[in-house]
Amino acid sequence: MAIKTIIEPFRIKAVEPIRMSTREERERKIREAHYNVFLLHADDVLIDLLTDSGTGAMSADQWAAMMRGDESYAGSRSWFRFEESVKRLFPFKHIIPTHQGRAAERILFSVTCKPGDIVPNNTHFDTTRANVEYRGARAVDLPCGESRQTGERHPFKGNMDVAALASLLDEERAAVPLVMLTITNNSGGGQPVSMANVRAVHEICKRHGVPLDIDACRFAENAYFIKQREEGYAGKSVAEIARELMSYADGCTMSAKKDGLANIGGFLATNDEELARQERDLLILTEGYPTYGGLAGRDLEAIAVGLDEVVQEDYLRYRIVSTDYLGKHIAEAGVPIVQPPGGHAVYIDAGAFLGHLKSLEYPGIALAVELYREAGIRAVEIGSVMFAHYDPETGEETAAEKELLRLAIPRRVYTQSHIDFVVEAIIDVWRRREDISGYRIVYQAPFLRHFTARFEPLT
Repeated sequence: MAIKTIIEPFRIKAVEPIRMSTREERERKIREAHYNVFLLHADDVLIDLLTDSGTGAMSADQWAAMMRGDESYAGSRSWFRFEESVKRLFPFKHIIPTHQGRAAERILFSVTCKPGDIVPNNTHFDTTRANVEYRGARAVDLPCGESRQTGERHPFKGNMDVAALASLLDEERAAVPLVMLTITNNSGGGQPVSMANVRAVHEICKRHGVPLDIDACRFAENAYFIKQREEGYAGKSVAEIARELMSYADGCTMSAKKDGLANIGGFLATNDEELARQERDLLILTEGYPTYGGLAGRDLEAIAVGLDEVVQEDYLRYRIVSTDYLGKHIAEAGVPIVQPPGGHAVYIDAGAFLGHLKSLEYPGIALAVELYREAGIRAVEIGSVMFAHYDPETGEETAAEKELLRLAIPRRVYTQSHIDFVVEAIIDVWRRREDISGYRIVYQAPFLRHFTARFEPLT
């Protein structure tokens, strides 16, 4: 009989202790953190699902490669190994390293956007939206219709609405400096984008003469979903699929803290010579010389190896199945989630989970706080705190379309027993959901308020 259990495709060589805590301790810690899980001390968290960005475990080969890091200021050996590794998957003419993805976003939008511009995306994530809006441009989300049906299963709910994009460009072409496409679609539930959708977006952009840039943070997971779900790709390698994805774009931004399997780093890529020159000039001003971009040589080495490892299909199979395991088990208990589970995270529909709370009572925050209280698990709200439109002059606020709680799984960090622990905790909270109250904001920053906001319970 065939063995069905998917095991972790690695052996554990080093361990980091987790400090256990009591509910009483956690009650005090979350109160001291003003009910914002970002403000907790990491040592007070048992299972940290706040983000999968930079929180993964590196391999023995990555640690070995770091020892040969060349820290020369310009033209180091590590830079050339990094560039070669990137170009094997991202065949763009110009590769520009940055210290992380949001630095790449800031540079890209600084040289392409001006006040009044419009940047369409399937769905902008928080830092992408903030960097667009900081330039005075408007971030417009154009998710496909299927993405709005949280509980319905569809293979590519991360797709862009191509008809809406075509209509926008027909009407507003002069105001659109570029189109972005995020793969996988993080804010939309970690859902993949199909190759057919990428091609369709590419054709619309080409017809209107607009550059297409891909937010490629989770390109390998997206490529694996295409291999599994899209006709014509089952026989292709993940690396081949990734290269085809990138062939439809004019450039990309990348956080190597996700599918670079590194703890820091990222890059910009483009085929445009003049754009690359402007980006390098700005990079030198704020990040560093263009052959290190704010990174140590050892970090460039870790990314170079990580990009080779992330497209290995044993790893990706384990990665996708282990995330699905969490989603499947809580959904079977009745917990409402975005279906199907994403590649890097499971998204609980906090609005449905806590149906007695209004959107501006912040059900995602309420659920995050309660999950930490219950079991020391840290997750992040993806809802009205992160994405609502707030006017600081009038105090008026509009709710987000969805109120979600994201459980992001760090790469190669937790075992199945850790995930079973998370399943049990979520189900326990689900059973007493009617007793959970909402929150109000008592302090918020003008940008990316969710990182530093302070809350208090309504009751």
